[in-house]
Amino acid sequence: MSKELRIIPVTGIGEVFPGSDLGLIIYEAIQAQQLELLQGDIFVVTQKIVSKAEGNVVNLDKVRASEFARSLAQESKKDAPYIEVVLRESRRIVRMDHGVLIAETKHGFICANAGVDESNVNGAREITLLPIDPDHSARQLRARLQELSGEGSAFDIAIIISDTWGRPWRTGQVNMAIGVAGMEALVDYRGQYDPYGYELHASVLAVADELASAAELVMGKVDRIPVALIRGYTYTPGEGSAKTLLRDPTTDMFR
Repeated sequence: MSKELRIIPVTGIGEVFPGSDLGLIIYEAIQAQQLELLQGDIFVVTQKIVSKAEGNVVNLDKVRASEFARSLAQESKKDAPYIEVVLRESRRIVRMDHGVLIAETKHGFICANAGVDESNVNGAREITLLPIDPDHSARQLRARLQELSGEGSAFDIAIIISDTWGRPWRTGQVNMAIGVAGMEALVDYRGQYDPYGYELHASVLAVADELASAAELVMGKVDRIPVALIRGYTYTPGEGSAKTLLRDPTTDMFR
């Protein structure tokens, strides 16, 4: 059990461009804050800068909208090229209502507008897409930071790539994990006993989501802090993946 957590905003990241060495940018930023990488550190990194570094940015002026996208745009009062990009990024449309398009992405995530984001992008006509493989992106970033630490792959750190999503039945948005590396995304308490002797049957905690949400408290949406460093949480090292956070369709009562 972790007795105390520290969540440290990593400042000075600046603008990120396609091809940027994101690991080096983060490493130099923490050095500028007179911090050192420590064993057990967890970095929560926003999807936005990962997508920018990987070049997952689309100029809407270069998108030709289909007739279907134009009809949806008229109904939802949104930009037709934007809707076209959302459709291209979707595996299926889950729900369309009140000008909101809920989609299942190619990754299996279910979220508004397939994760296509208009905020915090340099240029009014540019949008970002989710990383093609967020778990792979997290593994690459972890390996780069391990390399820069001078300790190599034996240096135990974890990476969570986060995105901000709404939630069914709840008002407001929270950060969630869409990519994980170096730690298990879930902690399974099933089969263990609580202090009163009751055997737990359904307690599986989405700790990667919890850590991503906690990090949002120091990152904010308008403060230009796309990275947070979490210290003090005793995670389970492993080949974790955000895919484990996706509910199996056979147990999904609302799909």
